[in-house]
Amino acid sequence: MKIKFVRLNHIQLCIPKNAEEQAREFYCGLLGLEEIEKPEFLKKNGGFWLKIADIELHIGAEDIENRSKRHPAFEVEDLMEIKDILIKNNIKIRESQALPDYRRFSFYDPFNNRIELLEAKKINTTEKD
Repeated sequence: MKIKFVRLNHIQLCIPKNAEEQAREFYCGLLGLEEIEKPEFLKKNGGFWLKIADIELHIGAEDIENRSKRHPAFEVEDLMEIKDILIKNNIKIRESQALPDYRRFSFYDPFNNRIELLEAKKINTTEKD
């Protein structure tokens, strides 16, 4: 049997227990994401859920033990404008080498979760072959 993947449903990032308000200020306030209702039976676990593009970003609360290379990467528009806003808000930026078709960089939330942003490079249509 071959698994038929349909789409990415959600990504989960973790924050320390009892840090939801600080996380909401960052994700809803600074990044402008929309909080969505978390199922009642999961609310006791802490954290909250957000809508980002056509997927969900789940912010889970747990005991944070170590750093990791794992991270979500989101394709965006106006990459440099976003970067300027993050820098103006003293958000830690990590420069990344461009990929063949994308410009990119990462930033860190207040809980040291790495989030990568990518923007497709625009093809200059005025160049002659």
